[in-house]
Amino acid sequence: MKYANDRITGLQVAYIGGGSRGWAWTFMTDLARNDSLSGTVRLYDIDEQAAKNNEIIGNHLSARPDAAGKWEYKTVPTLKDALSGADFVVISILPGTFDEMESDVHLPERLGIYQSVGDTAGPGGIIRALRTIPMFVEIAEAIKAYSPKAWVINYTNPMSLCVKTLYHVFPQIKAFGCCHEVFGTQKVLAGICEETLGLEHIDRSDIIINVLGINHFTWFDAASYKGIDLFPVYRQYVDSHYEEGFGQADNNWMNSTFNCAHRVKFDLFKRYGLIAAAGDRHLAEFMPGGEYLKDPETVKSWKFGLTPVSWRKEDLKNRLARSRRLVSGEEELDLKPTGEEGISLIRALCGLDRVISNVNIPNTALQIPNLPADAVVETNAVFSRDSIRPVAAGEIPENVRALVMPHVENHERTLRAALTCDRDLVYEAFLNDPLVKGRAAEADVKKLVDDMIAGTMAYLPDGWK
Repeated sequence: MKYANDRITGLQVAYIGGGSRGWAWTFMTDLARNDSLSGTVRLYDIDEQAAKNNEIIGNHLSARPDAAGKWEYKTVPTLKDALSGADFVVISILPGTFDEMESDVHLPERLGIYQSVGDTAGPGGIIRALRTIPMFVEIAEAIKAYSPKAWVINYTNPMSLCVKTLYHVFPQIKAFGCCHEVFGTQKVLAGICEETLGLEHIDRSDIIINVLGINHFTWFDAASYKGIDLFPVYRQYVDSHYEEGFGQADNNWMNSTFNCAHRVKFDLFKRYGLIAAAGDRHLAEFMPGGEYLKDPETVKSWKFGLTPVSWRKEDLKNRLARSRRLVSGEEELDLKPTGEEGISLIRALCGLDRVISNVNIPNTALQIPNLPADAVVETNAVFSRDSIRPVAAGEIPENVRALVMPHVENHERTLRAALTCDRDLVYEAFLNDPLVKGRAAEADVKKLVDDMIAGTMAYLPDGWK
């Protein structure tokens, strides 16, 4: 890459999962909106045709006169071709298919164990990790061989275990995980500020927060807006709106599979004193199964939703249809802000800016001193030229640490299980997971593990057979 006149040219980006029908289009949109970066994006995917479709979509977008950033998109046949000489690597893959995810999410329901997402914690997160970790071992080994100095941005779930695997295989890797859940909670705080204080048009980036926790179970222990401490504001709002939640004027939580009324956040604040900083669907899965996810009626009472895999399959059909329209030119990508920060972080790492944002990396700097050094944690970090410096977030309160630690312990168990094909470690992880613990007899849980492993066997190493 070359630097001149506040612009970086010749940037080489490897996109693993380049046939993505979601994140890739978001990434293309953000690149096209930014005039300070240009170069080549190499698209690699096991579904080569999907990558070729994105090559057409990306090059068409870049050729548009309203595209400020000019990029060449190229489909490549191997990881080596994608990674060789790359400055940045983006990982955005679907581990397996939605058939495997259907087993992840719905098989536990026979024991009365419900999951609202099923890709990070709980039985679904553990089994998804078993098929994801071998893929990330291969990716990490390839990065070590072909682009050891590249910055690696992961968007794949389970986020913590994906990042943990990359560092386990290649400790010198420059990898981090990006997640937008924190942004959503900043928007909630901005909305409460506007409603409570009579302010208008607050940008979520002006909500200054201290972030600590693990991915999808992240917390704020400080939040402010232009010198205003938002904790008293939030506390008063929660006390006044505990039953209806936030954003209920149009029953917004009912209008989307992913929306919620933020009542789980409110309840966690009342119980633990910190602002939980992820969507309620994610937060609920980290808590004991007899609480927010006891049964579908309980979920409805907390005003969030279960996401059935049948919905994801139908959504995939819609995205495939959209891909065909984008390839044919019948539809155009809309060059509106996406709300993601990936391109801002790339700009900062190239030396064009200095950015503070939340990031998932190992706790080796003890940014959260009372969590293990080998845990992958989510805190703020300072991004600048070829550097990520994690912000010292401070200790997580002991009452919240007690909620986090079973998951940190399970990350270690699950990584070792995936690397050694050890079924006993998977049994331990299930029995230790708060969604499962105390919900069924041990023999039934072990049978569930066996059946869920069988349901994903096509994507597991031979050692599991």
